[in-house]
Amino acid sequence: MSVARRPRVGLIGLGNIGHHHAAQLEALDADLVGGLDIDETARTRFEASFGAPAYEDADALYEVADAVVITTPNRFHEEYAVSALNAGLDVLLEKPLAHSLESADRIASTATKADGFCMVGFNNRFSNAAKVIKDYQREGRFGEITHIEANYIRQRGIPGRGSWFTNKDIAGGGALIDLGVHAIDLALYFLDYPKVVEVAGATRSQFGGRDDYTFVEMWGKDAGPADFNVDDSVSAFIRCTEGRTISLEVAWATNRPTNDEFIIRGTEAGAKFDRGTHELTLYEAGFGGLNHLIESTVTTQQSNTHQAEQAVFLEGVRTGEHPDHNTVEEGITVQRVIDAIYRSSESSQTVALQNTAKPIPNAD
Repeated sequence: MSVARRPRVGLIGLGNIGHHHAAQLEALDADLVGGLDIDETARTRFEASFGAPAYEDADALYEVADAVVITTPNRFHEEYAVSALNAGLDVLLEKPLAHSLESADRIASTATKADGFCMVGFNNRFSNAAKVIKDYQREGRFGEITHIEANYIRQRGIPGRGSWFTNKDIAGGGALIDLGVHAIDLALYFLDYPKVVEVAGATRSQFGGRDDYTFVEMWGKDAGPADFNVDDSVSAFIRCTEGRTISLEVAWATNRPTNDEFIIRGTEAGAKFDRGTHELTLYEAGFGGLNHLIESTVTTQQSNTHQAEQAVFLEGVRTGEHPDHNTVEEGITVQRVIDAIYRSSESSQTVALQNTAKPIPNAD
């Protein structure tokens, strides 16, 4: 249902990303009515930073909120997304949908029956350069997009050995589920989310478990190799319907240059989009006068992708209209691809998805 006043929004998970979301909510003039965290120190810090109460009990927060933004570690997404949806609230859920496919399916099943909506935090779509690419695609400027090279590679960037990010039971995986989720979503988004037919992938854990892991900076603590049991890089090939394909390279750590480029290959034009810098270059060909190739730079305004994402979410809360952006169905598709990459790596086999992926359970 719509709300006549400013949307009352609660924040679940009061770590660094939670504080980032809280700052964006305040900038958008949402009514930040409270936070929730099991850690007392996190609650105290949130109250001091934002002047809103912090709760230990979810029901207490749900009573004063119209919607929640969930930024907990992956394993707890289901607990809070399901309870918030069942309480009639709208939900913005940070990526990935969950730590496992089974957990993601349960969130999706709840969302189909809920009065509120669930939007998944794929914020990279909200880059102004990504919006230009999408508009050009709709206009037919690229012709048929046939292949996308999706890169999200750090030379060194493990987010703290010993943090929940490097614990498989809590995160569900490593670089693939942390960074790869963004790369897979953005690539599928540029392809209009076709059905995925099959996946072949290899995950590696070559750096995080080493005593001599060398890094320049690490934003989390470094508890050492004993607290690292996830992947730190992945290579995968994703085949979709109508011959469309995606090559995926993702890494927290690898001996190669950092790379955030998405290369879009179409029958009439192509593009290179740097996810990190938002730089966009178009590649085209012509024959006016004589045959020639065109390389052009597209300059856009800078964008705050999390804030733009939240603006869409808040508009949905205000109007009661469920956004057609960042849907649970798309989140499930990404989760199935991630699950298939892990299964492909374990079995050294290609994994078929078209006939094995279960539909989202309906409200019955």
